[in-house]
Order: sequence, then C-alpha cells, then structure tokens
Amino acid sequence: MEAKLVVFQSKEIRRLLVDDVWFFAVVDVIAALSDSDKPRDYWYRMKQRELESSEIELSTFCRQLKLESTDGKKYLTEMANTEGLFRIIQSIPSPKAEPFKRWLAKVGYERVQEIEDPELATARTRELYRAKGYSEAWIEKRMRGIAVRAELTEEWKQRGVKESPEYAILTAEISKAAFGMTPSEYKEFKGLERENLRDHMTDLELIFSMLGEAATTEIARKQDVLGFPENRIAARKGGKIAGDAREKLEIETGDRVVTQENFLTEPESKKRLARKKQ
Repeated sequence: MEAKLVVFQSKEIRRLLVDDVWFFAVVDVIAALSDSDKPRDYWYRMKQRELESSEIELSTFCRQLKLESTDGKKYLTEMANTEGLFRIIQSIPSPKAEPFKRWLAKVGYERVQEIEDPELATARTRELYRAKGYSEAWIEKRMRGIAVRAELTEEWKQRGVKESPEYAILTAEISKAAFGMTPSEYKEFKGLERENLRDHMTDLELIFSMLGEAATTEIARKQDVLGFPENRIAARKGGKIAGDAREKLEIETGDRVVTQENFLTEPESKKRLARKKQ
C-alpha cells in the first residue's frame, strides 16, 4: 500500500493506493466540501440522516484502512474509492459541495448521451487530447489504435478468452514480442506510474502497437484459434510481426523506435526517471 496526500480546495486529503486503486479518507473530503470544523461528527450525522431518509448505509461504500493521523500514529479510517466517494458526496448538504454535484450530474448526462450516440464519446476523447496539447497527427493514430484494440478484444471475447487476467497476459505477449518489454516494463522505462502507456507513446510506437494487435486479430481469424492457450500463441506471432518490422526500421534509420519520451512535463519526467534509477 502507498499513502499520499492530494490537495483539494486548499485542504489536504489523505489517500491510500491498495491493489492499484486509490482510496480517499472520507472525513478529509467532508472537511474540504463542508463548513464543518468537526468533520467526524458531520460524517456521523450525515450517515444517520441518510439511513433515516433513504435506508442507505453510507458506510457500505467504505473500507476500514489504517491511515496515519496528525499525531503520527495509524488508525482505522473509513475510506472510499472514487465510485464510492462520488456517491457519498451526493449526500453532503453543504453549498460548497454543489459545484461538485453539478459536475457529477453533467458527467452522468454526457455518459447517457454517449450510450445513445457513441460518436460523441469519440469526439470528446479527441477534444480531451487536444486540450492536453497532443498534435492532430498523433490524435489520429491514437484514435485508430483504440479502434484496433477494441476489434482485438472483441475477437478474443468471441474466441473464449476471459477478460481478466487473460487479456492482460495476451497484451503482454504482444508487447514483449513487438518491443522487447511487457507493458509494465515499458511504463517503468518511460518513467510512468499510473498513466496510460499509450497516451505517452510516440507516433512510431503507436504504429507498431497497432501493427502487433492488428496482426494478432488477423491470425486469430485466419487460423480460427480458440481458447486462451491458442490465442497466446497467436499473440506472440502477431507481436513478432511488429517486432520484426520495428527492427528492420531501426536498422535502416539507425534510431531506436522505443524511447523514454513521454508527454509528462519535463521536470516531472526527469524526477520520476531519476527516482526509478535510485
């Protein structure tokens, strides 16, 4: 488990990383989104009020985890993941919580729109990448890569592959054959932590990722592979096609395709890479 602080509206919120999921201290969030100087009492009364009005026990959205307090000692603390926290925030009556609630309502409305019209999701994704400063050429490759990936996972689903953890294993096989690294090794090489690896790939890295996954899809179809073991072999073959093409390009250009380049700010990128080397 990894403990960190995050600051929201000038208030420190304690959080804990458990099995790659962030959990947040509920009393800290309440302190940030209410005017109460006694957030623990506020949280207790809030739970009682919600139970009486809707018969919902807000504590069911929490886990008891040991977290360091102001006295330096660790105590069991009610903590919630992002989904649980969003539900709890909806029950906070403070005016300070209203902007957050309106944002949640807006996000929910947008998701309903995207279900009715999937093209809206694609358009919003493009806008998000533009807002982050990605080039139009990169965005086009990234969006195409998302489509190629979706086609591959749908093929796996139809061919008897279970989503977790088998998708991750097959993806690692493609990546290892294509780039000489699994996704987790690749992220470490780029100095990434919880960020999406493909959001930090260069144009060429995206292209060879697509080639490996598209080749795997085609092999699975043409050879009519069924079940996890056979799809694992197909994944290695598909990844190798991309790996062979990558190596030929590197020979011709004299440059490596795989790079530590990422889209983090330069100081943050250098800091993380230095920490990895320690």
